[in-house]
Amino acid sequence: MQHIPVLLEEVMKFFEPFSGGRFIDATVGYGGHAFAILERISGSKVLGIDADASALAFCEEERKRRNISSDRLILRQGNFRMIDALVKESDFAQVEGILFDFGMSSGELDTAERGFSFMKEGVLDMRFDQRSGMTALDIVNQWPETALEKIIREYGEERQARRIAQAIAVERKRQTITTTTTLAELIARLPGMRQGRIHPATRTFQALRIVVNDELGAIRETLSKALTILQPKGRMVTIAFHSLEDRIVKEFAKEMARVEKRMQILTKHVLQASREEEKSNPRSRSAKLRAMEKI
Repeated sequence: MQHIPVLLEEVMKFFEPFSGGRFIDATVGYGGHAFAILERISGSKVLGIDADASALAFCEEERKRRNISSDRLILRQGNFRMIDALVKESDFAQVEGILFDFGMSSGELDTAERGFSFMKEGVLDMRFDQRSGMTALDIVNQWPETALEKIIREYGEERQARRIAQAIAVERKRQTITTTTTLAELIARLPGMRQGRIHPATRTFQALRIVVNDELGAIRETLSKALTILQPKGRMVTIAFHSLEDRIVKEFAKEMARVEKRMQILTKHVLQASREEEKSNPRSRSAKLRAMEKI
């Protein structure tokens, strides 16, 4: 599987000064950033965390293929909101760098049965961690219409939230909405839903994924935990893919820098992908990187 890490050179710029350092990739995914750290920073060690078992299995095979020892790359399954417990379990406290690459990996999007993509038919699942928890199918077919409208508007930033929620409520009385393509086609058929640069179902799918995985709650919970794990002068780097994620990080950074005086903001403005990177990796187009340093 080809995996292209987003904003790799920008991430490395903040981490490369820490030769021999310990790093946490709290959203390791398919390992693009983690393997770059291990190969480009002499003597480094990485704790890779991810909720997705299949991504971790890929990383383990890639670790072996690259002949990287298991004490240099430690892999743990779990949501990054459990970062403190996973660090304790792995005896990996007081690190020089922590990376959060929020959102969904291209590998998850490309796997139809995971239910993330409206372009590939699969059951409406959308869980990062498939061991337990609520699915998108549960939300679409069981939540009240008003609740559906609320999450589609707030988390999907979708102007047509009411019409979409109404259409879902009508359709699920006729039949259970089980697949990604059924939901996507239902939304696309609504009068006035324009087929522009993005598919009409994009924002609704984003909202469902965020709710299924409690993504915004997890970000709020993990940032302060991550700060306690960093050594003084240690750095936290975040990559967000939509405004809701980035806003949480921005507000946290301001609070820690200006009020609590516990961190220094290293990125006056967000860093974004170059035109060259956007061309080679379209996913990078919406990525926004922020970095901060513990005082």
